[in-house]
Amino acid sequence: MSIFSSVTSITGRVAGDVKGSVRRARLEGERRVLERRHRAALEALGARTYALVDEGTLSADALAPEVAEVRNRLMEIDAALAAIGNGDDAPVQERSADIAFPMVADAVEGDAEAE
Repeated sequence: MSIFSSVTSITGRVAGDVKGSVRRARLEGERRVLERRHRAALEALGARTYALVDEGTLSADALAPEVAEVRNRLMEIDAALAAIGNGDDAPVQERSADIAFPMVADAVEGDAEAE
């Protein structure tokens, strides 16, 4: 075997390995994008469900523990904001909901700007 055929063989294997690595990295990146989209959809679903339970449109029986947890987190946020000394209760509640569900607040602002 000549040195040229040896170098050609090694170069081919390295190129194949690099091509496989690039393909795996691309697929991993695509998977992460899909997971982020899935999480965002679940967050939006949770925020919408919480809003429907809060409005009384959806029964809270099956979701009672989850709704209670969200309400507890909102109360903690309200208490933290009140401790900081940010205004009266109405603006605090509005800000705490935006903090708890920022993706929904951004979507609502985007929809309002589009109209």
